[in-house]
Amino acid sequence: MNEAQTFPWQSQIWERLVHDSQRLPHAILLHGRAGIGKYNFARSFSQALLCLNKMPNGGACKTCASCHWFNDESHPDFRLLTPEQDAESDDTVSSKKTKKKTQISVSQIRDLSDFLSLSSHQSSGMRIVLIHPAEALNVASANALLKMLEEPASGVIFILVAHQLQRLLPTIISRCQKINMPVPNEGQSLGWLEEQGVKNAKQQLAYLEGSPIKVLSEQMQFDQLSEIWKHLALGPKLEPYVLAPLLIANSAETGVIAIQKWIYDMVAIKLGQEARYHLQYMSALQALADKVNLSRLFDMYKRMNELRKLASHPLNHELQMEGLLLEYTKIF
Repeated sequence: MNEAQTFPWQSQIWERLVHDSQRLPHAILLHGRAGIGKYNFARSFSQALLCLNKMPNGGACKTCASCHWFNDESHPDFRLLTPEQDAESDDTVSSKKTKKKTQISVSQIRDLSDFLSLSSHQSSGMRIVLIHPAEALNVASANALLKMLEEPASGVIFILVAHQLQRLLPTIISRCQKINMPVPNEGQSLGWLEEQGVKNAKQQLAYLEGSPIKVLSEQMQFDQLSEIWKHLALGPKLEPYVLAPLLIANSAETGVIAIQKWIYDMVAIKLGQEARYHLQYMSALQALADKVNLSRLFDMYKRMNELRKLASHPLNHELQMEGLLLEYTKIF
């Protein structure tokens, strides 16, 4: 697990919550796009609230007993509920890939009862429950949580992190203080990525739709993508059996998405617009777009949507990908 941290684009939200830390609501809902650091913020804020020796900016000291417990995942006044307790998400800075469960179960929520009935281990009397991502609650677990939010235990703060607010029960949303987490602008993202030593940050940021957290966590993937783009740029000369294994190296879905984004940029150029994802391949995309009929590109895109739905099925993905790439070579 990474040490808790916040990011420059979150400074105003941080200052506001730290200023109000003595009169916080019993439930806070941090929501916004995936990949902007909501989970990191939630962990940092949780650690700071429990810290015994806060810094002047309200942050955790990282050296007191409470901070050591927190970083060791053993704090008696903190509970983290996720679909898979040892997995990172795309909203965290991590390169770890874990097959994840998809739901937070009702038994996980019910197990909180003992935690909520106990007294705090610290003089502050505060206990924190962090739920991430909140949309992973199923109907049963969401209703069980709702009862806890309706009758909050003294000294307990629930912090919910959600990428898709529309998937939460309206009754849960209504019992939380909603905070729309800020999306970093390009300057903030590039500045932070350069500090992390990321090269070609602008191109990578475009490919991952403005998410600096994803850019940092996907550095190994970008090495593979660079090879994939070189092959796709060959157009009709591409060799499907060579590229197919590269595309499914991480997962079949990742490979399909890579081709989808490539086709998307070709369509955009064909329509006289700017490429969105592959800024460094403008000339190659333009050359390919000049050779292809727009309707064939749309047909190809539709075919990829169908294949993406099958990506999780136990099919021969390499064979499927070779067939898709063969179709790609024939559209030019």
